[in-house]
Amino acid sequence: MLYFFHVCKKTIIFVKRTKTIVNSYQTKRRIKIHKRKKEIFKMEMVKGIALLLVVLAGFSLFSLKMPKGMKAMGALAGAATASFLVEAFQLYVGGDLLGFEFLKGVGQAAGSMGGVAAGALVPIALGVNPTYAILIGVSVAGYGILPGFLAGYILSFVVPKLEQKIPQGVDLIVIICLIAPLARFIATVSNPVVNSTLLNIGGILESASHSNPILMGIVLGGIITVVATAPLSSMALTAMLGLTGIPMAIGALAVMGSSFMNGVFFHRMGFGDRKTTIAVAVEPLTQADIISANPIPVYVTNFIGGAVAGVIVSLFGLVNNATGTATPIAGLMVMYGFNDAIVVTKVALMCAVAGAAAGYLGSLIFKNYKIKTVNEIRGN
Repeated sequence: MLYFFHVCKKTIIFVKRTKTIVNSYQTKRRIKIHKRKKEIFKMEMVKGIALLLVVLAGFSLFSLKMPKGMKAMGALAGAATASFLVEAFQLYVGGDLLGFEFLKGVGQAAGSMGGVAAGALVPIALGVNPTYAILIGVSVAGYGILPGFLAGYILSFVVPKLEQKIPQGVDLIVIICLIAPLARFIATVSNPVVNSTLLNIGGILESASHSNPILMGIVLGGIITVVATAPLSSMALTAMLGLTGIPMAIGALAVMGSSFMNGVFFHRMGFGDRKTTIAVAVEPLTQADIISANPIPVYVTNFIGGAVAGVIVSLFGLVNNATGTATPIAGLMVMYGFNDAIVVTKVALMCAVAGAAAGYLGSLIFKNYKIKTVNEIRGN
C-alpha cells in the first residue's frame, strides 16, 4: 500500500514538473514570437517611411527638374481637389454621415474620376488644346489619378508636335486615332507599377502604424504637414499613396492644425499683411512664393506642429478611410463619418491648440532669422 502511494506521489511530481517545463517552453515561445512580430513591424515601418521619403524626393525632383514640372504638379493637385475632395464631402459627409443617397452617388462618381481629371487638367495646364486634353482624360477612364497624370503629362509634349507637323483639319482625325489609344496604353502600362509601389507604401504605413503609433505620428504628421506647404500637394500625395486608416487620420487633422499654426506663425513673423496671413491659413499653396523664399523657418515650424498633431491623433486611434483628404476643412468633416463625434471634436481642438502653440514657438525660434517679406518677393 505504501509502495502504491509512493508511486502515485512520484507520478504527480513528474506530471507537475512536465507541465511546468511545457508551460515554460510555451511562454518562451510566445515571447519569442511576440518579439519577432515586433521586429517585423519595426522593419515594415522603417521600410514604409524610407519608401515615402524616396517618393517625396522623386516628386520634388520632378517638380524642380522636369519640363513644366511645377505646373504639372499644380494640375495634379487640382485633379485631386476636383475628384477626391468632392468624394470626401459628398460620399462620406453627405452620404454616409447625413444619409443622403443622392449625395453619396455624387461622391462615388467624382471619386472614380481621379484619372480622368488628372489626364485632362495636366495637358490643359501645359497649354494643350482643351479638346485634345479632354480626349486624353476620357481615354484613361477607369484608371487612378497617377496613371492619368502620367498619360496627360507625356502626351502634353506629343500633341503640340503633331499639330505642328500635320495639316489643319487632318490633325483632329490623327489625334483621335493615335493619341486616345496611346493615352490608354500609358495608363495600362503604368497602373501595375503604381499599384505595386505607391499604393503598397500606403498599406505598409497603415499596418505599421499599430506597432509604434507615436513614431508613426511624428513622421507622418510632420512630413504630410510640410508637403501641404510645399509645391507638392498633401491631397495629391495621400491620394497617390492610397492612405487610409490611422495614417490618413493623421494627415487630415495634422493639416487642419497647420491652419492655426501658419496663421499664428505668419502673423508674428510679419511675412505680409492680414490678407496674406488669412490666405496661408486657409490654403498654404496660395502663398507658395513666400514659403519657397523662406523654406527653413516655414518647413521646420510646420514639421514640429504636424508631428505633435500626429502623435495626438495616433494616441486616440482615430481612423479616416477617405483617401486624399489631407486638407483643413474637408479632412476634419470627413473624420466625423468614421469616428465618435465627441472624440473627433476633442482631438481637433487639441490639434488646433498644438498648431497655434507650434506657430508661436516657431516665431520665437526664428525671431532673429532674416526673412523675405511679401513686398520684397512680389515687389509691391
